[in-house]
Amino acid sequence: MTTLKIGRGAAVPLSLGTFTFLFLNDSWRADNLFLVPDLILCTALLVAAALPDRMAAPALLAAYCFATGVLVTSVASYAVDGRIGIGSLIGASGALIMTAAFLRAGQAKQA
Repeated sequence: MTTLKIGRGAAVPLSLGTFTFLFLNDSWRADNLFLVPDLILCTALLVAAALPDRMAAPALLAAYCFATGVLVTSVASYAVDGRIGIGSLIGASGALIMTAAFLRAGQAKQA
């Protein structure tokens, strides 16, 4: 399986999981600092996964980089409150792994 196929496959559950989390935790409030970044994250991952092969790899890399930043910030936000945001932690870990995989695949093509 190629990095692109794995990246596409992982983007969908990460995006839908984040979107579902917004509903389950009543996060559709105006005071939720993560609402807009979470929605951008969801959209970016789904759009990037649906693009043709040539455009999908760089788009998924960008989407995973953005997702990593948003989710790591969410993990830190939970930690400041003395809690563990396990969903954010799992999502951040997955996004970081995929970011590293896409960066590695890009370096292999250049070599």
